[in-house]
Amino acid sequence: MSRRHAAEKREVLPDAKYGDIVLTKFMNNLMIDGKKSVAEKIVYNALDRVEEKLKRAPVEVFTEALDNIKPAVEVRSRRVGGATYQVPVEVRVERREALAIRWMIKAARARNENTMEERLAGELLDAVNGRGAAVKKREDTHKMADANKAFSHYRW
Repeated sequence: MSRRHAAEKREVLPDAKYGDIVLTKFMNNLMIDGKKSVAEKIVYNALDRVEEKLKRAPVEVFTEALDNIKPAVEVRSRRVGGATYQVPVEVRVERREALAIRWMIKAARARNENTMEERLAGELLDAVNGRGAAVKKREDTHKMADANKAFSHYRW
């Protein structure tokens, strides 16, 4: 990591169909080997499936699902006098979003439906309803932070 200056944030263009920047970030994260059109197809078809099921605006459902996954606190390792403590810290807004996207994609890939569209649609539906692997990951992160509350005075 360079100590000279912070890396500048790249500008992400909103997606073609819904005009949502977060959705573009999601697609970019889902993309493998630079195949963006494949990622777009997967995301749009998954959102169509969700819209059929819930009869709600798909972007609204997507944002609600991400909000249910975003962590508020996480633990970070901190060395103090030879011992390593798991110190709970608040998560920055950009990192919250990035973690939520990453966890959602990882959880969707781990599901056992046939196509990635089905997996992603299933994970979105689960996240909106407050269950699923990605939401569980957030709950586990919060539990760990809560369990290590005693070390919060080591925050930096």
